[in-house]
Parts: sequence; C-alpha cells; structure tokens
Amino acid sequence: MSYRLIRPLFFALDAERAHHLSIKMLRLMPVPPTLEPDSMLAQTVAGIAFPNPVGLAAGYDKEGLVAHKMHGLGFGFAELGTLTPLPQQGNPLPRLFRLAEDRAVINRMGFNNGGQAAAAERIAKRRRPGGPVIGINIGANKDAADRIADYATGVTCMAPLADYLTVNISSPNTPGLRALQDRAALDQLLGAVMAARGANRTPVFLKVAPDLEPADVEDIAAACIDHRIDALIVSNTTISRPSLQSPLAGEAGGLSGAPLHDLALQRLRDFRRALGTRLPLIGVGGIATADQAYARIRAGASLIQLYSALVYEGPYLARRINAGIKALMARDGVGNISEIVGIDA
Repeated sequence: MSYRLIRPLFFALDAERAHHLSIKMLRLMPVPPTLEPDSMLAQTVAGIAFPNPVGLAAGYDKEGLVAHKMHGLGFGFAELGTLTPLPQQGNPLPRLFRLAEDRAVINRMGFNNGGQAAAAERIAKRRRPGGPVIGINIGANKDAADRIADYATGVTCMAPLADYLTVNISSPNTPGLRALQDRAALDQLLGAVMAARGANRTPVFLKVAPDLEPADVEDIAAACIDHRIDALIVSNTTISRPSLQSPLAGEAGGLSGAPLHDLALQRLRDFRRALGTRLPLIGVGGIATADQAYARIRAGASLIQLYSALVYEGPYLARRINAGIKALMARDGVGNISEIVGIDA
C-alpha cells in the first residue's frame, strides 16, 4: 500500500501516538532476510562494514524494539536510543509536533526511555547475524548528580551489545546537557568515556548540535582527535527558528526536518574543514532526497541518517535514496561511494 494513502490516517493522530503506532506495526513485521552489501554503496567506516550509507537516526526506536528489522526498509544501519542509565518519563505531554507546512518536526521528548538495563536484555535477545549495523545512543539522566558518570555507565552497559556507541551531548531537551560541548567539559567527558570503554574496542561516535560557533567547531574537532573518537555525527536538532509557516513554530524543543537542512549541511562543511580526512563524519539533518544525501556525502559525510523525513515520505525512503544515490554515481562514473566522500570539500 502506498504511504500517500495511509499518511492521512497517521496525521489524524497526535504525533506521538502515531509514532507509537508505527513501532507497533513494525514489531509485527517478520525479521527480514540478511541484507547483502551493495558493491557500489558498501564501505568500511570506523572499522565497521556498512552495506549502504543510509542509516536510521536515534530517536525513532528509543527502546531497541525494531532496530534489528530496519534493514527490511532499506537501512544499512540503525541507531537506537537515546538510552539513559535509569528509566525516566521524559517531558510532559504534548512533546512532539508535526509542522506539516514546513515538512518539519519539533520535539521536546526529554530522553524518555525504560533505562539501559531493560534495553540491554531486549537488545541481546533480538540481535541476529545478517541484520543491519546497530548503533546505541547513550545519554545522561536529567536529575543525575554526575552526568559524566552516567555516560561512563552507559559505555560499560551497552558497548558489548553495539556495533558502535554514540555519546549524545547535543539534545536541547535536557537542561544543561549541551554545556558538555564546551572544551573543558568535553575533555573530561571523553576521557571518562574512553576509559570506561577500556579493552572493549566498540567504536565511539560523538553527536553534536548544529548551533555552534566557529570556535566551538575547532574545540570539538581538537577534542575528538585528542581522545581518539572514531566518528562525529553532525548534527542533532536545532534550537534556532528559521522562517516557518506552521502555527506550531513557537513550540519549545528541537527543530528537525527540511528547515534544518542548510544549517546541518553548513556545519558538516565546517567540521570537514576543521578535521580534513582525520575523522569520519556522519551527516544528519533535513535529508529527504537522494540529491540531498549525495550532496552531503560529497561535502564530507561517509554516512547519512534520516528520521523526520520518514514522517512525510514514508517507511521506504531509505530504499529510494539508496537507489537514487546509485543512479547519481552511475551518471558521474563513480564505482564506489567512498570515492566521492568529501570531493566537494
């Protein structure tokens, strides 16, 4: 069935109820067969073999309920979470809003999840050989006395279950969390995270906000190199408000979707300039078409992630983007996607 036919049914529901309904529907889907690497799209990033470059961003599958099935929709990797050490309810309802006129989403979820212990048991049961690469996004509890200790706890708990871990310090919906992007705090955090990883060699990625000044970019880039972070995800939602048409534009929270595109692309370019080829980049924010994904890769992203665009484009967007990227590569005479990463930088 075409998503265009059923989208009005989802849009008739509150945004968070529609989200939960989509998770329930995917839980009924059989586990798809093994996802075979595509010779044009497969590459190794941070020591991980990715069958294609299109991933599911964190925030959709917070609890690890369906990430192991997302290759059936065309995703080469799926990032679940954000997971915190202890369960927490998140912010009061309503906290998720569709800005249909802008093809955007505002959320102020607040890391709502059932905690890492419950998720770890669930993830361990669901993971199967031949599924997508699984990343686990970790955060700190809102009322944690020591947030850095929370991240260290997350590494210890979740690293054995993940193909990679993402340290999320860029959500705008946990007060004070983005302060961990400051250089001194970031050095302390990354030092603790890498110490907690110890002999476990699970790659560690860092996810940053798009709302950064040039000096912030330089400091974060330097910290990532100093602490041997494996990749940088650029970027999370924005607290800025570009020109928007929706009457919901004034809602508090992080803005994602189409209006984030230009800012996220610019921040990716900034980090590419600061880092060169020393660190892989993952591009996130406002990507909804193959042309946009291709441009993000040419700007320096080895991989890209989607979430908000699925609300408007449907569950098989990843398949369409992968097919579109291959068509663009064929047009340009490119044999493997790694050949064009950062070619426009």
